[in-house]
Amino acid sequence: MKAFETMTEAMKDLKSRGYTMDFNLRTEWIECQPLNLQLRPTEFHVDEVHRFEGMTNPSDSSILFAILSSTGVKGILIDAYGVYAETLSSEMIKRLTIDSNTSH
Repeated sequence: MKAFETMTEAMKDLKSRGYTMDFNLRTEWIECQPLNLQLRPTEFHVDEVHRFEGMTNPSDSSILFAILSSTGVKGILIDAYGVYAETLSSEMIKRLTIDSNTSH
């Protein structure tokens, strides 16, 4: 898998490969507002994970997830390191963890 210097570069590449929707993280699901779609942890897979460190402040670090839904919808989810970990369900945390089928 290709390494990216910036999140913008990674997002552009993922969008060119069909990850065109934007997902938002919620406690029990991720959602795609334009499609009025809510995906529970069993309804999506993390295909790729890209981590980016803040240049001046380590707390500015973030993670870019390439998401594939069970219905074929592909998109991206951006999260800051650990910011939402306390508010996510254990199922959601487990689903956002890298598995053997995830590129990183």
